[in-house]
Amino acid sequence: MANLGNFDATTVDPAKSADVLPPGKYVVQIVASEMRVTKDGMGQYLWLELDVLEGDSLGRKLFDRLNLVNNNPSTVEMAQRTLSAICHATGRMQVQDSEELHLIPMLADVRVQPPKNGYGESNTIRYQPLDQAAAPAPATRPATVTPSAKPATQSAQPRPATAPWRRSA
Repeated sequence: MANLGNFDATTVDPAKSADVLPPGKYVVQIVASEMRVTKDGMGQYLWLELDVLEGDSLGRKLFDRLNLVNNNPSTVEMAQRTLSAICHATGRMQVQDSEELHLIPMLADVRVQPPKNGYGESNTIRYQPLDQAAAPAPATRPATVTPSAKPATQSAQPRPATAPWRRSA
């Protein structure tokens, strides 16, 4: 038995479903990243956590893994190409630390990969700069967060009609 101290679930939004996102283009930002050791202990991958910033999937999470240290050169090349795409999408061409890529909105072209190896469906992501958006993100309402903020509960403050990262300078 664990003492939860008077926990009030009415004050905390419930966790959202871990279902895959439907295919489409989403405005996202990286909110967390770290190098992790692969299951076999022979390599390392850059783990990325991304937040969706607009549309019906506002606040949903996406995750990606880039196998940057691996015995298979083609695996490393694929991971480096994805990292390069992220750098181009965020406008950060030379980075020393993955945190330099955090909180910069970009476009994620999300696809659904069928189940394999005993795991269910998963999302695959291709990264693009926001200005390459051929079609808007699957949005049915205006954005409700800024690039550096987490989704918040409804407030009495009026929301801008256009997300800050979509406004021209």
